[in-house]
Amino acid sequence: MTPCIPSTRSRKQPIPLDALLCCQRHRIEIMFGRIKDWRRIAMRYDRCARTFISAIVLAATAIFWLNQRVRLP
Repeated sequence: MTPCIPSTRSRKQPIPLDALLCCQRHRIEIMFGRIKDWRRIAMRYDRCARTFISAIVLAATAIFWLNQRVRLP
């Protein structure tokens, strides 16, 4: 894998950046941040892996559904 983190302005030799890859990375980081807003997932209350994954799926579905409802006119 190649890193897609943009370099800082003060860097003497800037690292080349793939803009599309950086945009996709940013969207994934936003998604993880939204999922971690759910306390049950962030604190990992579930002991069983199956239950934890199902909570993540439920949270992702709810977030997706709420975002779709907001976009409707």
